[in-house]
Amino acid sequence: MEKEILKALAELRKNKERKFDQTVDLIINLQKFDVRKSQINLFINTPFKIKDKKIGAFLESKSPYIDTITKEEFRKYADKKAVKRLVKKYDFFIAQSTLMPSVATTFGRGLGPTGKMPSPQLGIILNSDEKTIREAKEKINNSLKIKAKESSIKLSIGKQSMKDNELSENILAVYNAVLKNLPKGKDNIKNIEIKFTMTKPQKLSIK
Repeated sequence: MEKEILKALAELRKNKERKFDQTVDLIINLQKFDVRKSQINLFINTPFKIKDKKIGAFLESKSPYIDTITKEEFRKYADKKAVKRLVKKYDFFIAQSTLMPSVATTFGRGLGPTGKMPSPQLGIILNSDEKTIREAKEKINNSLKIKAKESSIKLSIGKQSMKDNELSENILAVYNAVLKNLPKGKDNIKNIEIKFTMTKPQKLSIK
């Protein structure tokens, strides 16, 4: 499958050059798959970073290593609009475990539906020292949320400026994670498409 991916990327690079670094999108089209009966909702770590995410933190005290919202500042977010603005500003959040009950109460309605709520797998930390924060940020920057809301899964797996082998490894990591979570495995996959922001998709068949 790697050969097919590299061939598709080579074809996409033949398209007209754009003045910006295009996003590389992966589309996994499903078949014989009922979204209501089978849920795909997982986090995976990609081998190569897709982009630097803007990360905010709910911490006991201000940190020089990350944008911080302390518990004393939570009252500013009693207004739903203030929470909405905060959620829009950041791609993800981390939180100290001691603050999680207050984070859930104050920000849960805004963070939950957007998939930005810190969880034990991603984003909940015990300490706020530099090493812990740096490791949490690194993990978030290399993580990808995969969710099937319809009979296809669409997500960004990198940028045009990345090397083909890096994009291929990210694609394979996502494909293998999805495959493991499909009730009928390969039988649930119709085909795979790869595209840049401004191109038509290249289709890969699944053998």
